[in-house]
Amino acid sequence: MTTGILTVFVTTANEDEALRIANTLVAERLAACANIVATVRSIYRWKGEICDSEERLMMIKTRSALFPALEKRIRELHSYEVPEIVAYPIAIGNADYLQWVFDCTREEAAH
Repeated sequence: MTTGILTVFVTTANEDEALRIANTLVAERLAACANIVATVRSIYRWKGEICDSEERLMMIKTRSALFPALEKRIRELHSYEVPEIVAYPIAIGNADYLQWVFDCTREEAAH
């Protein structure tokens, strides 16, 4: 079962970057909303080193069909060389909420 809606997870270097990306995606109707989690601690390997960083986690709700355009826009706005942009389909949910996501996002990927 699929609803045609995704939750897209993106980490950012700081609050300002998360706010800038979130505001742009919502303004351009690529996303219905973006939740920003204040601080997450990320442990990861990058260029042969183990890194320990504070980041912001964004949880973005969008139509599945908009993912390619959303990913492209995030990459344009993001400071990371390889940003985390991963999506999970929403299998089931509050029908009114899911309809709201559709209503708040554009139908076509082209702007």
